[in-house]
Amino acid sequence: MRKQKKLEFLRGEIKSHIELLNSVFDSSFLEKLIKISDLIVKSIKRGNKVLLCGNGGSAADCQHFSGEMINRFKKERKPLPFISLTTDTSVITSIGNDYKFEDIFSKQVLALGRRNDILICFSTSGESKNVIEAAKKAKGIKMTIISLTGKIPNTLEKFSDFNISVPSTHTEKVQQIHLIIYHLLCYLIEEEF
Repeated sequence: MRKQKKLEFLRGEIKSHIELLNSVFDSSFLEKLIKISDLIVKSIKRGNKVLLCGNGGSAADCQHFSGEMINRFKKERKPLPFISLTTDTSVITSIGNDYKFEDIFSKQVLALGRRNDILICFSTSGESKNVIEAAKKAKGIKMTIISLTGKIPNTLEKFSDFNISVPSTHTEKVQQIHLIIYHLLCYLIEEEF
């Protein structure tokens, strides 16, 4: 690819990201983020915790979000009880081996989740079977389910109390906006502690 074609390609990609950002971040969307952050803060202040699950890049998002909340984001404060279900390789591989891959998060939800805890599910398609199974189990024990997905309708949103959707089917674009979303949630949550 010649340099001029590369420049045109990059400009086109950046333009499509900006258009997607502008289509997502309107006033009603921002109000939803405030509502979700308030829910998370109230839950933590009542002694509950936040569990997170996702696959691939979304698994990394779970770990990133948890890291920001356990350590710190922008200010010094007490560590917050966020647990990424994507990090314990012994648990994940034993469940995947002894049962099935669809159970890797749901069994952890049953072990660690309690009534009024929160489960945050990342799935760019909204169709990840293991994430959906985790949401089903969380619902069964009366946890609150927040999902970050791509374009709706999708299966995961049906099991969610709150769904934050990005109107795209391009995985990389959905993930990039998910990053902005959970960083905004980090700001809002951290301000309350």
